[in-house]
Amino acid sequence: MELDERIISRAILESQMKVLLDYTDVDVAVVGAGPSGLAAAAFIGEHGLKVAVIEKKLSAGGGMWGGGMMFPRIVVQDGAKRLLDRFSIRSSPYGEGYWVASSVESVARLTAAACNAGAEFFNLMSVEDVMIRGEGRLSGLVINWSPVTMAGLHVDPLTIGCRFVIDATGHDAAVARLVEKRSDAVRVKGEGFMWADRAESSIVGHTREIFPGLIVTGMAANAVSGEHRMGPVFGGMLLSGEHAASLVIRELCR
Repeated sequence: MELDERIISRAILESQMKVLLDYTDVDVAVVGAGPSGLAAAAFIGEHGLKVAVIEKKLSAGGGMWGGGMMFPRIVVQDGAKRLLDRFSIRSSPYGEGYWVASSVESVARLTAAACNAGAEFFNLMSVEDVMIRGEGRLSGLVINWSPVTMAGLHVDPLTIGCRFVIDATGHDAAVARLVEKRSDAVRVKGEGFMWADRAESSIVGHTREIFPGLIVTGMAANAVSGEHRMGPVFGGMLLSGEHAASLVIRELCR
């Protein structure tokens, strides 16, 4: 069969345009495709909810890809080992209470789980503003291409309507900071210095709805609450993503 470049281009454009049109309204928009965002998207999608994952970079994975200082290994503590097993991520014990896994396999498995659960990914897209309606609830996101934002071009954005937003943007807490500019109800305190035990033990508690319709997860949750950072131990990220999903599921799957 002779390949036709025009058919290839049409196939990409036509199929993706259908997805874009279908996803102008979703149940949940997960902003950030790091480990907590991927875990949240997978759990939420499994409940039949319509999930869009918006990632400003070309690829999913966030800080998990690089492991610790570009050594592609991550550590997970005993309390989150069940989530490695849940996503079929292979791991090996190290000392008492620690498990080591491949960062690359971890990202691949989490991304595949989110895809298998029906989540749609929109990469190279940035959130530049939020929509808050009269009832004071976050009801949508204002999006643009990341290269447009990086180049500082004046290109008008588009919007996605949603019932919930999960801010999984990591250290930046990008969506929370946008809401902070619009409302006195949200304050992003910023991260403290590295203290793995404190940060890991507190992150699920910090994973919460900080504004009607906005849930923070992962390092965004710790940044909002002024909690410490933890480095390349990722159990808390997975547990936080699971908890964020449970908050959404509790509200939307009654």
